[in-house]
Amino acid sequence: MDAVLDALTSLEGFRPAEPGEFTRRTFENGRIDLTEAEGLADLIEAETESQRKAALALAEGGLKKQVVAWQDQLLALSAEAERAIDYDEDDERLDTALQRACGGLAGELCEWLDRPRVERLKGGVRVVVAGPPNAGKSSLLNAIAGEERAIVTDIPGTTRDHIEVPLSLGGLPILLTDTAGLRDSDERVEAIGVERAGRLIEAADVLIWLGEPNEAPDQVRTIKIHAKSDLPNRGAAPEGSLAVSSTTGAGIAELLDRIKADARTLLPAEDAIALNRRQAAHLAEASEALAEAAVAEDVVLVAEHLRQARGAFDRLTGRAGVEDLLDALFSRFCLGK
Repeated sequence: MDAVLDALTSLEGFRPAEPGEFTRRTFENGRIDLTEAEGLADLIEAETESQRKAALALAEGGLKKQVVAWQDQLLALSAEAERAIDYDEDDERLDTALQRACGGLAGELCEWLDRPRVERLKGGVRVVVAGPPNAGKSSLLNAIAGEERAIVTDIPGTTRDHIEVPLSLGGLPILLTDTAGLRDSDERVEAIGVERAGRLIEAADVLIWLGEPNEAPDQVRTIKIHAKSDLPNRGAAPEGSLAVSSTTGAGIAELLDRIKADARTLLPAEDAIALNRRQAAHLAEASEALAEAAVAEDVVLVAEHLRQARGAFDRLTGRAGVEDLLDALFSRFCLGK
């Protein structure tokens, strides 16, 4: 391969392609829009089946088709507003049907904005394992991961910093995190680890709690674990807790099912288009402009708000105002592509 490249670059007019150059040319020549280019970049980086499906839906123009439909509605509303400015005799009279249509379209955009975003799909659902020292947290992380990722001893406070393990559970991206045991400590390093554990618990999407059930942090998605259930002196699991043994594997399969069920509520559906942060920001701009148009007191203001909404859609698809974004986007591509 190196010899072929050397031979080609020695010829006049030949040079290596820049990262993403072919896709960028396709975008600049109007063959794809910015949302499809973003989908291709996500597809290159996809590591799980759910990431691949979401990226492919975007790359194949799923969002583009929806945006075209919205833009067609918006152009019709803008045309009606301009007609009212030119031909309606009473400048103070507003077409309530026009404003209702603006409000309806704003509501539809808000529904899309309420959907799960693609960032969690890319980074993974953060599943945090927490509890007091020697509760079996690191052993449980190793059992879920299927390999020895965390050091396990019978010495309290072995885990002093958090350990992150990216996993794919049933095609769902998971970021499994082991934390330091929660207790008061005068040892400086361990105290820092406990402080970090507290912040991770607060930021957790799903919390796996190995402490006393009544001491579990107040999290929306908490799975209470009765760990070390194989030990003879452990007794039955309290009501609402799942009996698990990292040694025998008992309860692990059910725990994984619980994690996957909670993760699915946080991730986009496989058949849904997931917005990224940039796309959502421009969609929010359009929604806000349409909402303003729906309550404006003058038809000229309605037309101006509709113009602002059109501009937001143009930035969403890459027709305008995205020059500073392009270098960052296409640098994510492999050479050529």
